[in-house]
Formats: sequence, C-alpha cells, structure tokens
Amino acid sequence: MIKPRYKVILTIYGLVFGFALYPGLVKADDNTKNGDIARGSQEWANNCARCHNMRDPKEFRDDLWRPIVNHMRVRAGLTGQQTRDILAFLQSSNYTVVAAAVEGDTTRTESSGLSGEQIYKQTCVACHGADGKGAIPGVPDLRTRLSKSDETLLQSIKNGFQSPGSPMAMPPKGGNPNLTDADLEAVLSYIRQAFK
Repeated sequence: MIKPRYKVILTIYGLVFGFALYPGLVKADDNTKNGDIARGSQEWANNCARCHNMRDPKEFRDDLWRPIVNHMRVRAGLTGQQTRDILAFLQSSNYTVVAAAVEGDTTRTESSGLSGEQIYKQTCVACHGADGKGAIPGVPDLRTRLSKSDETLLQSIKNGFQSPGSPMAMPPKGGNPNLTDADLEAVLSYIRQAFK
C-alpha cells in the first residue's frame, strides 16, 4: 500500500509530466473504447511488472491513471496502442458489473461462441500463466483455488477478487467486460479440467 503522501507526490508528478511535458499522448477525448482490455492486461503484465511491484488497478481513479500511463509510455517506450490498451485495462478495473448494469449494459447470459480454453488464453493467461501457476508476483496458483465451489469461483471471476496478502486484485471478469455468464462458466470448466 502506498502511503498517502507518496500518492500525492505521484499524482502531482503524473499530472506535471503527463500533461505538461507529454500532451497528446493519450488525448483527453480518448476513452477505453480505443483500447482493448484483454490486450491491456497482457501488456500490463509484460511491461509494467518489469519495474514495478504489481499493484491493484483500483489504487488510482480513472483520471489519475491517464497521466501515469502517459508518463510511462515515454519511460517504457510503449506504442500508442499499447498505452491505450493498458489504460483501458486499468480503468476497467474501477467498474463493477453493477455499474455496467446501471449504464444500461445488462448482464448477458448467452455465450460469445468461444471455448473456455480460448477465453482463458485471451483473458486469463496474462496473469495466471499457461500452466495456471501465476505468471506474475501475487497471482495465486489456480489449483489452490479449485477446492472452492463453482458458485464461489464464479462470483470471484465475475466481481473480481483479491487474495489475502496479494498486492493486486483480479479485476471483474479478468478485465474483459464483454464476457457473458456462459463464458465465465466455460472458462471455469476449462480451468477445472486443465489444472486439476
């Protein structure tokens, strides 16, 4: 957990460097529709973890992530698309399924047509790894979670979950709000089969 005084310093630093020195990297009218959340989670794991301890994306509000990501685009040599994708992932973590329903996006139950394995490889593998053992620090081995009931696991996947002692939380639906209830059931079935 970052101490409050460091959050203020980071915020000021991000605002100064994000807007004053690097204007236009992620324009003010850009939004998460320009970035891909699933790709962003992969880019976040691949790029941000190199220098930073993984943090909960909910640590900062959406308006604070923008200058931070702008600054890191220059520091980490990220492309514009990588930057938009990472920003979309980080900002999506601040929304819950309830918030989406309030905005008129009702929870769908039909399948997207993807198999559980395809969903895992597109959305989950960035943090959980191909073997389910966790690809980045703080992500638990999925096999340790499989003793829980399907209902409990589905709630964790749907609403997000933070393991005790972990420095970061899994965002709702792994950061992919397009996943339906049927998709979540398919990926859980795949996880149970693949990581027994």
